[in-house]
Amino acid sequence: MQIRYGYRIELVCEHDMPLMTLLDVHPSRRHDLMRPDEMRATALRDPSVEIAVSQHRDAFGNICRRLVAPAGGIRLESEGVIHDSGEPDRQSPSVQETPPARLPDEALVYLLGSRYCETDRLCDQAWRLFGQVPPGWARVQAITDFVHNHLTFGYDFARSTRTAAEAFEERVGVCRDFAHLAVALCRCMNIPARYCNGYLGDIGVPANPAPMDFNAWFEVFLGGRWHTFDARHNEPRIGRIVIARGRDATDVAMISSFGTHTVQRFEVVTEEIEELPMPLAPAMPPQFDARPAAA
Repeated sequence: MQIRYGYRIELVCEHDMPLMTLLDVHPSRRHDLMRPDEMRATALRDPSVEIAVSQHRDAFGNICRRLVAPAGGIRLESEGVIHDSGEPDRQSPSVQETPPARLPDEALVYLLGSRYCETDRLCDQAWRLFGQVPPGWARVQAITDFVHNHLTFGYDFARSTRTAAEAFEERVGVCRDFAHLAVALCRCMNIPARYCNGYLGDIGVPANPAPMDFNAWFEVFLGGRWHTFDARHNEPRIGRIVIARGRDATDVAMISSFGTHTVQRFEVVTEEIEELPMPLAPAMPPQFDARPAAA
């Protein structure tokens, strides 16, 4: 299948403001793109102003861009089409855990506590809840089930400073809180877990009348590879498009600004479309619906 995706974000600022973005489709999915999805940056006050944008890979392999928003503000937008298998998240219930001593070096960082995933505060609770669950896929699924049932989702519950331990106590959150708590509990059980964000449309599930937003989920290292889990939705989903991976939301902030600003517009689109022939004709900008950037 083919999925159309994109965003349009407008930030208003009084002075020049350096920015870093993590908004590009992850390198692991670039081969599936039907056309490049280059980000367009436009000055709000004067669209003719040229804005220089540089690109590099961050420490986790995500595509990072750097630019300076001019006084008055900036519009960031992109749209693209990606080929997807149309298959739901892979299920592998027989895979087993890898003991910490035998984990590959690159997985070790995902065993450690981080800014939003305080393993020291949750370790006793994790072992009390999941210590008797068979190790491997069953244990991770038990953690996912617990988080899904323990937290109540709502955009009104969004708080950018909420940690996994605070979500555990408060029992509310948005998708990033579901992911943080599940990641922290997995790490407490010596299972490497990493935070992911990206696009996830209503494909293969009843349509959600709320406007689209970015989503957060998590991946765990079992049986020698990474597997996708989603504590918010807690069901295999179709059309997941990864943007960035890291230890927690600190590492994968979609926009990091170095100055004061307000968000004037934040719009996201993700939808299945009829398959288009190659090569694609230049696309019209997607039609967006607005939603607060809470997830």
